Parts: sequence; C-alpha cells; structure tokens
Amino acid sequence: MEFIDLKAQYRALKSEIDANIQAVLDAGQFIGGAYVEALEEKLAAYVGRKHCIACGNGTDALQAAYMALGVGAGDAVFCPDVTFISSVEPAYMLGAVPVFCDISPDSYNLDPASLERQVRAVLAEGRLTPKAVVAVDFLGNPCDYDAIEAVCEKYGLLLLEDAAQSTGASYKGRMCGSFGIVSTTSFFPAKTLGCYGDGGAIFTDDDLLAAWMRSICVHGKGPGGKYDNVRVGFNSRLDNLQAAILLPKLDALARHEIRDRQAAAQRYAAGLSGAFPLPPVPAQGQHSWYQYTLLAEDSGQRERIIRRLDEEGIPTNIYYPTPQHALPVFRGLASYGETFPHATDYCSRTFSIPMHPYLDETQQEKVIRALREAL
Repeated sequence: MEFIDLKAQYRALKSEIDANIQAVLDAGQFIGGAYVEALEEKLAAYVGRKHCIACGNGTDALQAAYMALGVGAGDAVFCPDVTFISSVEPAYMLGAVPVFCDISPDSYNLDPASLERQVRAVLAEGRLTPKAVVAVDFLGNPCDYDAIEAVCEKYGLLLLEDAAQSTGASYKGRMCGSFGIVSTTSFFPAKTLGCYGDGGAIFTDDDLLAAWMRSICVHGKGPGGKYDNVRVGFNSRLDNLQAAILLPKLDALARHEIRDRQAAAQRYAAGLSGAFPLPPVPAQGQHSWYQYTLLAEDSGQRERIIRRLDEEGIPTNIYYPTPQHALPVFRGLASYGETFPHATDYCSRTFSIPMHPYLDETQQEKVIRALREAL
C-alpha cells in the first residue's frame, strides 16, 4: 500500500502527461515557455489572485516574498509552532527572528489568541519590531483568517499565507492561496498539486510586489532582462517540463481529486469514529486533505499503533514529531512566556495514515481494521 500513490495518479493521467512531456522535448524549450505561462495564468484564476509567479520550490517562494516585503534584521516574524521549518526559515536567513505561537486544539492551526499574546510580548520587550505573520493552512485545513487578519490589522502586521499544504482548500468561499498580501505554495511531489521534482509558486494582487518577486527569482533582473540587474535576487524558476506535468494535474484536482479526497476522509471518519480523535474539519470552509492525521493517547500508544500497521504493510508518517520551538536550531530563541501546551501535546501524539484521491474502499477498510485491532 502506498502512503500517497503517485503511481496511480500517473496511470490515470498518463496520456496527457506523456504528451506534454514529449511536446517539451520536441520544442527543446526547458526554462520558461508556453507551459509555464499557461500554468501561471490558470493557477492565478483557480486561486483567485491577480498574479502568479512560478518558481523553483515552496521555500524559494517564501524567501522571495520575505525579501520583497523587506523582512530582515530586527524584525519579528510570527509563525505557528507546528509546521515545517521552511515556513520561517527564509525569514531567519534574512536576519529576522521567528516568534512561535501555540496552535489551536480545534484546528491545529495558528491560535489567534496566542498570536496576539506574542505580539504584545514583543512590543513590551522593545527589542524587535513586529513585522509579519506567516499563517500555515496545516495539512490542508484553512486558518481562521477573520481572527488572524484582525490581529494583523490591529498591530500593523503583514500577513503571508503559506498554502503549501492547502491547494484546493477554501475558507468562507475563498480559495486558500488568496489570503494575505502574498501567498505561496509548493509543488513537492506529495502535495495536493505536485510536480515530478521541486516547484513552487507565489501569489499576490499587488502589481508592484509581483514585479519585484518575479525580478528576485531571476537574479534581480530589471526592465532590460536578466543582465540588467537592479536588485539582489537569486535563481528560482519553474522548469517548462514541470509546468507541463502540473497542467493536467491541476485540471484533475479541480475536476475530481479534491472531491475524491473528501470522500476518502468521510470513509475514514465513519470507520474510526469513537476510536480516535478525528482530524478537525473547518466549519466554514473546505479541507484539502493533504494528510489524514489521528491522535493516539500518548507517544507510547502511537509507537505500538505504527508498529502494528507496519506489520500489516500499511505505511504511516508523523507531521510533525517536534514543535518548532524545540528544534535544535531554534532552542536559543525567546519564547516570550508561551509554553506551547497544545503544540507539544499534538506533536507527541500525532500520526498520519494513507490519504490520496486514488485510495479505494478496500484499502481503507484494511487500514481501519488494522487501527481498531491495534487498540
């Protein structure tokens, strides 16, 4: 059994993907090109943004956003304590200081109350300037943007949306990727929209920011092209080949894959109700179901469950085993009084089971049976 079955997806989309790959090889245009332009246009329309800038990966997308927004030394960037390091890593590399916030046990997302406490604590200390918030739609569950935007507006903070796990999700009728002054996503192969290598994209409605970020991604190019360097940037471009692969995948995502993920999640919920705390579901939005995550009673029970599933040939994963504040690289940072009880509890108990749009009922029945037997 596959944890995320990319081979099944390829079989379903093989003719379209193969035809596009062959067209790129025949044309011999590998950097930039018609497929990249088409993907940017279709993604912008799908998400509901004016601009889409395709780039090399999701981390580069965040770095370009942080650079364009002027994030740097002396700035505080507020981030949920449970996410992948890439959400705040580029800001840290630019000299900003990550300030972690606890998560809400009702969503596993950034807790707006913890965010406001941390902003006030940074202001009271007076050492850093509160600059930006990066909100992560964790595992495909959209954030509470009404509450987060209210905190940002109150304290004059820039809002970035890290939608690397939530392409296809929505909040109150708006697609994830459409929130904040800038939003970013990743096309890592396992994502809900993934290529066959690395890739990413940046979204904004701001014309000037879009121009800056497109420039940053090509060595700070100016109006005269890549040899007319007007700012410091870096090299981060999506290959035409990857864009050619992503286009049929985007179409499948919009036509049926999100729907099929929803159906798989509903089957799990029906089969596991009462056995485990089930993943949170947004009251006013749509989950993308990038992962399906359960909570064990404690880390010991989690180890026993994972071991039993492994014996049955059922793969699992943990997203994520360590909260950000406890990572070795960040242990020296100030916590500003937060003790992160919800993040610490979540990381000690979470585990994820197979989830993808090509998961059939027979496979899910095997997973459900093994989980109940493990208890």
